[in-house]
Amino acid sequence: MDSATLHLQLGLLRSLLVYWRPGRQRGLRRLYGRFVGRGDLVLDVGAHLGDRTLAFAALGARVVALEPQPHVYRWLQRIAGRRPGVTLLCAAAGAEPGTAELAVSIGNPTVSSMSGVWRKSVASANPGFQGVAWQETVTVPVVTLDALIHEHGEPAFCKIDVEGFEALVLAGLSHPVPGLSLEFVAGCLGAARQCVGRLEELGRYRYNVIAGEGRAFLFNDWCDAAAMDAWLAAGAEGLSSGDVYAWHLPDRREENG
Repeated sequence: MDSATLHLQLGLLRSLLVYWRPGRQRGLRRLYGRFVGRGDLVLDVGAHLGDRTLAFAALGARVVALEPQPHVYRWLQRIAGRRPGVTLLCAAAGAEPGTAELAVSIGNPTVSSMSGVWRKSVASANPGFQGVAWQETVTVPVVTLDALIHEHGEPAFCKIDVEGFEALVLAGLSHPVPGLSLEFVAGCLGAARQCVGRLEELGRYRYNVIAGEGRAFLFNDWCDAAAMDAWLAAGAEGLSSGDVYAWHLPDRREENG
């Protein structure tokens, strides 16, 4: 095995240890069970190794999962490809259909990204990214959320975790959906603020936050867009990363986990 292949395998092993550790699936099902029911459709954009894909499926949802990295996608097929109700696509999502350049981090495939601004920002401002490198670039197909919805139906929930490209994913959505989660990372919080702004162009939402890979919501009460934007603008309380959750007001579910 040459050094490049070994580096690739070690990167995937790191992801497997993080995302498939014992007990994680049970926690994910508890988290998403308040948002997703049997027969619902979920769009998992940035599925990586499918931990959340299978959590959604275990709740009885149909899942369309996107993962653009070819070497990660092969593992996703092994893990989730035979699960009933799960559709896998080796593609990214964006503002327009076509292709895009994906910068791949072989040693840390979970941070491969299509956003050059995000890569530069987090590499310089987030201590957790010290030593992270993006060694190669691959051309990947791009679809829009609108196109996925046209083909597969209206989703109850969209999980979007695409390393700084979230706002461009939302640019490919022309109407509100009931619920979403969107990753944020210290060093490039402006990307998350853009997402909040885009969602408010589509409809009125309420927001909450989960820190890192946790399961509990940070705020007792879901907040409006102005409060969410102010929290992000203030530096996101020193968190290294997390997810912003958004619920469209006609279908808000504001209980705290």
